[in-house]
Amino acid sequence: MLKTKVGYSVDVDSFTSGKETATKAMEGYINPKAALLYGSCKYNSDELLKGAKSVIGTLPIIGCTSSGSLIVSEGIITSENGFSGMMILDDEDTKVVTSGMERGNDPRETGRNIAVEAIKKAGSKIRPSYFYMVASPAEEEQYLKGIQDVIGRVPFFGGSCADDTVNAEWKIYCDDKTFTDGCAVLFIYTNKKIVTEYTGAYEETSDRGIITKLDGKRTLAEIDGIPALQRYAEWTGTTVDKLQGMDLLSASILSPLGIKDPLGDLTLIRHPMVGNEDNTMNVGNNLEIGTAIIRMETTVEGLIKSTKDTLEKANKSLDVKPGGYFLVHCGGRKLGIKDRMEEVYQNLKEVAGDIPFMTIFTFGEYGYTNHSANSCGGLMLSFTAFGE
Repeated sequence: MLKTKVGYSVDVDSFTSGKETATKAMEGYINPKAALLYGSCKYNSDELLKGAKSVIGTLPIIGCTSSGSLIVSEGIITSENGFSGMMILDDEDTKVVTSGMERGNDPRETGRNIAVEAIKKAGSKIRPSYFYMVASPAEEEQYLKGIQDVIGRVPFFGGSCADDTVNAEWKIYCDDKTFTDGCAVLFIYTNKKIVTEYTGAYEETSDRGIITKLDGKRTLAEIDGIPALQRYAEWTGTTVDKLQGMDLLSASILSPLGIKDPLGDLTLIRHPMVGNEDNTMNVGNNLEIGTAIIRMETTVEGLIKSTKDTLEKANKSLDVKPGGYFLVHCGGRKLGIKDRMEEVYQNLKEVAGDIPFMTIFTFGEYGYTNHSANSCGGLMLSFTAFGE
């Protein structure tokens, strides 16, 4: 039977917080299989990890910094001095291995090396049933391609590391190391059912066009031959001077852009983040020339309601008793919800009941829908349910 348990702490000391979190999460467990650890960027991440490992020993551990807070069954976990949380996975029939590396010269090659190392640790040529990935923002798609070069299309879930101010103060944790730029995975070998509900939960508008010019993969230069920021300003009824710099990030939370997967089952959200003086815009994930891009929209109420709807859909897809939930929620959505995050907690608690859950806040979310490819997006929810 797959079980989960969550511990947390807001102690001011990084090492003590890690130790307290791990102690609470491990209470009553004899043979846990893995620990998922999340903490504040205000902590010393090396000390946080040491504190956790002083309790869990050599148990595989993976995680990252979470933006601003965590949400667990008991409520929202946050503090001006820092916070941490851990979810333990336990099941006698499940095997897990971790692997993580800093970026290196080529993120796709690094992804391959990470996957090869994980397979060696597993001691099996059978590919995993499911995997969790965490990466630094910017090159998630390349890490994913490298991993899939080795193991093929195995369903995955997860999200990027994040900080509180989009200032690259994030960290990834994997076993005995922490790093800022790179990727880590948890390969899961199990006969238990795991499902992920992956969605932006936005509505499409009639505003849409073709990407006609890019600068790299993540700077949108033109839509239908018109400067991208100008076109977006026209669509949203504003002016480009109000979308300059980081003003675009907050202005686009309720009205981001989206691209459809080839089957039409999944709309991946692309978050406009920085408005540039040349009327281009930096976005949070990769784009391709010739792709149709759609303006999406929602309300604050829609952002809040989507958490309940998405967890209910995950439960329906699971169709067996859940043993725990791992919920990846975009930090940008949290920014849009502002002081109404307590309503999000109430939504999650209402659906989860007494089943443990861990909610982290990321700058990128990963998942799939139906027969879509594994994908990376922003301003999305990636809600995973573990069958008991």
